[in-house]
Amino acid sequence: MTKRGPEFSAEDIRLGMDAPIQRRDFLNGVLVGTGALAVGLAGGVSAHAAAVTGMTAGPAAGLDPYPPRRTGMRGAHPGSFEDAHALRDGVLSLTGAADQGEVYDLVIVGGGLSGLSAAHFYHKNMGPGQKVLILDNHDDFGGHAKRNEFVVNGKTIVCNGGTLNIESPERYNPWSKEVLADVGIDLNHYKTENAANHHLYADLGLSAAYAFDRETFGKNTGGKDATVRLPNGHFYGFNAEVIDAAPLTEATKVSLRKLVAKDQPDYLPGLSVEQKKDWLARHSFREFLIDKAGLTEEAYWFFQDMGCGSFCVGADATPALFGWVQGYPGFSGMNLGDIPDGLFADLPGGHHGRQREGKEAIHFPDGNATVARALVTKLIPGATPAQSMDDLGLAHVAYDTLDRPDNATRIRLSSIVVHVEHIGGPARASEVAVRYMNHGKLKQVRGRAVILASWNMMIPYIMPELPQTQRDALAYGVKGPLVYSSIALTNWRAFKNLGVARFDCPTMFHNEVGLTEAATLGGLTHASGPDEPVVAHLVKYCTKPGLPRRDQHRAARADLLATSYETFERETRAQLQRLLGPGGFDAKRDIAAITINRWPHGYAYTYNSIYDPVEWVYTETASRPCVVGRQPFGLVSIANSDAAASPHTDAAILEGHRAVQEVIERKTYPFTPRRVT
Repeated sequence: MTKRGPEFSAEDIRLGMDAPIQRRDFLNGVLVGTGALAVGLAGGVSAHAAAVTGMTAGPAAGLDPYPPRRTGMRGAHPGSFEDAHALRDGVLSLTGAADQGEVYDLVIVGGGLSGLSAAHFYHKNMGPGQKVLILDNHDDFGGHAKRNEFVVNGKTIVCNGGTLNIESPERYNPWSKEVLADVGIDLNHYKTENAANHHLYADLGLSAAYAFDRETFGKNTGGKDATVRLPNGHFYGFNAEVIDAAPLTEATKVSLRKLVAKDQPDYLPGLSVEQKKDWLARHSFREFLIDKAGLTEEAYWFFQDMGCGSFCVGADATPALFGWVQGYPGFSGMNLGDIPDGLFADLPGGHHGRQREGKEAIHFPDGNATVARALVTKLIPGATPAQSMDDLGLAHVAYDTLDRPDNATRIRLSSIVVHVEHIGGPARASEVAVRYMNHGKLKQVRGRAVILASWNMMIPYIMPELPQTQRDALAYGVKGPLVYSSIALTNWRAFKNLGVARFDCPTMFHNEVGLTEAATLGGLTHASGPDEPVVAHLVKYCTKPGLPRRDQHRAARADLLATSYETFERETRAQLQRLLGPGGFDAKRDIAAITINRWPHGYAYTYNSIYDPVEWVYTETASRPCVVGRQPFGLVSIANSDAAASPHTDAAILEGHRAVQEVIERKTYPFTPRRVT
């Protein structure tokens, strides 16, 4: 049971830890057992989770019946991964599966954007009469493209629980553009409708700010927190004004002024342009800044998170060349030339880089959950009443329609696949058995073809019949952990009073704290003023500086899974109070709901020229582990953004298309050797 009243400290009570809000332990104002919430899912909990917690499997208590409105610990929510860990540890029994008597033309493992796109491509190419089943381990569809939805003072407000943007849509591959067009996503219309929103915060005098926490800078601030704003309307950047106002030693300020000066020196003298780029590709941005540019350790504070937003590691494990691509200071005196348009962008698994030449990323109110909802609307008529993109803003998904027998595509949630095997061996099989845990029971369906659009690193565990070389390649990419926290606020007057829309706070619990990007979709309107409810979007990058990149991901994931929801709530409330308190914020009064989107397996692994062969980063070579790992095997093909070594939405769609082409080729020419292109 959640601790109440006298068991909380006075500080906890001041922060509202005892407040009856929309969170893990309240449903319609009624207190329920936290233990039930910790493992509950719609319809029940897994047998393994029940065994671990001592809870009896059965109907979940305390969860909102509508998945997007579930609060507390979301993302990889309790109940969505325990059976996978049991399989990994060899303690999950795979015998006695109850065959459902269901045979599908295609079974897709994973209901994220790659899996949903694969279902769309399959139906579009194969025509009517085909039956598709999508199995997903979460209690909601979309994979990382999840929607957090709240109702505060009668107004619906949303935030992305994962996948954030359509980045560089002008660079999208044709298959991704095709999907967006097919499901009615009109980016030009959306940009026109949101033109005013784009300038909302700037028009109100808000900008970004750096938050210098007292634990790190207290010796310069008298033991207090300090904040330095960028000029009005500026949301990114670093300039002389910030340096002058920051609580830094004079030596640090000197090193920073040198870094941003117009007449910078060449920090790699004596090398050709090609040699400079090669050095920058093989050394970290941290090494460049400190060893070459002469920054102090204190000055490095400003740059330590470079790379986190794309790679889930900071400047200590991100190539310095990426700093140049993303527009960081220190490179203007090195005569590196212009950044080629294709660098990091055209290659599957490449990095889109900072938007240039006025080209902007597209952000829907709930991130790319809008794309997932549009795909489900297209795949399952009747799932939503939406007739257009604008309708998707407030469209209610009828989750009871997703798995109906008469659907051409069925989506079965809370179903984690634990075993995939050809019936009769891969050389002769006409069907594949797919076993999954659902409502605490091991079940089985069969597919005439299977696409594994799930995390590639999990595939070796669920499909042991794969060749060892392919299994090793699939396991190579270690996904990066991170946390997106969505905090529903009754108002955002404190942000307005402080003149700040976003805080960068690298050494606090969350690295970034800010208002959601102002965006409207149909009847789903963003707050026009600070007296209206809004969602604050907080980001925590889970890193372990000093370790190699993949080791950082593993160690940080372990820490993340060991961190309780109570810790997240306490730290989140305390950080918001520290940052916003000077503007009149009261955590107990102003927080309406808290959703922590925990992603222990977050971004797909992208190749890194510090730790991986340089050619993997810039060339689609056959030796890339993602290329080796995604090869079709028997009746099984492999998708997911992991298969492109990229965390981007267009990579997920691209790989879904490739996997479907393999399935179609196999169905059309069953005795012809298949080749992946």
